[in-house]
Amino acid sequence: MDDDWFARSDAAKESQPHWMTPVITVTPRLEQEYRYDQSFQARPNDVDLTNYGGGKGLELIPTSSTELIIGVPAWQVRTAPGKPTERGALDETFLLKLRLVSRNEESGNFIVTAFLGLSIPTGSAAFSNNHAIYTPTLAAGKGWGDRHQGFDIQTTVSIAIPDSGMKKLGEPITWNTAFQGHLFEKFWPEIEVNYSHFKDGPNDGKDQWALAGGIVFGRFELGHRARLIVGTAYQETVSSFKSFRHTFLLTGRVAF
Repeated sequence: MDDDWFARSDAAKESQPHWMTPVITVTPRLEQEYRYDQSFQARPNDVDLTNYGGGKGLELIPTSSTELIIGVPAWQVRTAPGKPTERGALDETFLLKLRLVSRNEESGNFIVTAFLGLSIPTGSAAFSNNHAIYTPTLAAGKGWGDRHQGFDIQTTVSIAIPDSGMKKLGEPITWNTAFQGHLFEKFWPEIEVNYSHFKDGPNDGKDQWALAGGIVFGRFELGHRARLIVGTAYQETVSSFKSFRHTFLLTGRVAF
């Protein structure tokens, strides 16, 4: 990347709040980093899913108001009693962010962004959705405090729309909200709330609530531009309907 690219991406980051990206909720902020996630999920009927990569990958800021995320397909392992262990890649994903309005901590401390996600069926037979899925999202955030300590709320509302196969995949509506603190420069404790409403598909009409507690540490200087970020969270379903029981998550990122 040349100097013009970094000057443009730095200006884009400076014109928005400097909060941390939560472990689960996709931030409305524009970010430039490489990200790797790891999760261990327990599902009903003693099914366990281990996900390597989380579908994250390279996040770039090509213009002053956009971000492009090029996912690296996650690798997943599923074990169930009495069944062979299944292993394979998930589908390829892309996400485009369009920042609509933002103000940094000195001039309002808020942001509103629109997303469009795309999943294409490149995964293995055991894990591919076998259909393209489009995910329009509206995201927003508001903060209080300054760049050194404070509190913020980041939230997203999305719907996943498959190109076909509605009876199998449905159109789940998801609302994620992260309540995040900022302490002692490098500590970002958080509580995240996830609500899913299942529209069409095998779980049509059902609702699911999940709560997560976690913390992110960063940004630690690695070099001239590189900053290390690490974090962890534990998520548990608290509603009567459960597509999963609980998940332990790890995240590692190098921002630049």
